[in-house]
Amino acid sequence: MTANDPALTALAQGWCALSLLHGKIEAHIERALQSGHGLSVREYSLLDVLSRQHDGPGGHLQMKQVADAVVLSQSATTRLVTRMEDRGLLTRYLCDTDRRGIYTDVTEAGLALLDQARPTNDTALRTALDEAGGNPGLAPLVRAVEGLKVPV
Repeated sequence: MTANDPALTALAQGWCALSLLHGKIEAHIERALQSGHGLSVREYSLLDVLSRQHDGPGGHLQMKQVADAVVLSQSATTRLVTRMEDRGLLTRYLCDTDRRGIYTDVTEAGLALLDQARPTNDTALRTALDEAGGNPGLAPLVRAVEGLKVPV
């Protein structure tokens, strides 16, 4: 394989297109969430992920699982949780069965803000996908995203 290998070039172009699509969508959602609710995309994602926890087996996420879900490092996630806890949107507590474990839950204020922000997020996502779908280089990726069936 050489630097001019058509397969590598196509792969690199596909990766660039995917990166471009992600950037466009994230920037559009970020503007909408910030202006409408004072939330960043990461803050919204954190509230969303934590709001899906439950009291059953495996229902509470460890910080590494939370970090993976919001696509941040563990240290960045911990800083984000601290900032949101300071805002009264999250609370932390010790695990009943393992005193080394610390869980994070969404407060009532956090749930209310998430409920208010969810339609904004959904509308911004739909708008960003519609705009990107008009770009011939991004349209196949938009269709792929729209066709995903992710288990809940």
